[in-house]
Amino acid sequence: MKRNLLPLLLAFAILSACSPSPEALATMTATVQTATAAVWTKTPTPTATSTATYTPTSTSTFTPTITPTPTITFTPTFDFPKVTVNVALAACLFGPAKAYLWKFDLHQGDTGFVGGRAPIGSWLYVKFDRLNDFCWVSPYVVDVVGDVKTVAVQPVRLWITNALYGPPKNVKAVRNGDQVTVSWDDVWMTEDDDRGYFLDVMVCQDKNYVWMPTALPDQYHTEATFTDQPGCSQPSGGQLYTVEKHGYTSPVDIPWPSDK
Repeated sequence: MKRNLLPLLLAFAILSACSPSPEALATMTATVQTATAAVWTKTPTPTATSTATYTPTSTSTFTPTITPTPTITFTPTFDFPKVTVNVALAACLFGPAKAYLWKFDLHQGDTGFVGGRAPIGSWLYVKFDRLNDFCWVSPYVVDVVGDVKTVAVQPVRLWITNALYGPPKNVKAVRNGDQVTVSWDDVWMTEDDDRGYFLDVMVCQDKNYVWMPTALPDQYHTEATFTDQPGCSQPSGGQLYTVEKHGYTSPVDIPWPSDK
């Protein structure tokens, strides 16, 4: 047994004598670690590569279209003459004379504008601010600001209503010299509706053509006489209406006799 251990001990002694010192072993170990680290460091690391992206560039340049702004041209507004009622109470009528039917009451201070003037005479066709329609007013019951000659002549248009009553019948006209008498049959109306009759007549007097609007007060007055002389270039004549509180019936032509 001892003989077998001897070779082992000799071998160990030889190896111990040949082994490096602890300082040398430490240096070798550090060198190996450094080399290992260097090997790991040199391992290629993937590098991100940027890829260029093509963005098309428009070669056309947008030019905004300028739309011209329309120019507003102001048209001068006609300045209608203005009126103010200057009496405590007045009437605005269906036509330009006192013989016409009442249409509206007027009160002092009422204001409006003149839309027209009468074909004959000086009456005014007025739209008052507080009323919903035009009517005819005497120039003597209003104060006027402006020139009434600047407005147009307004034809007389009567409110025709045949709903309840008819026009006069059997209309006649008889001449006696310069006097012409017009007559007709009476038209029955209720007392509340009865406004008589209206004659729209043109006659010749002193060689002048004269307008003679004439109202009769009730249904029982069925005759009217006019002075009509020779000497005018236009013939005399006229029309007859029945009048009730709502308006006028259709007119009837008067068969006017000749002045010869």
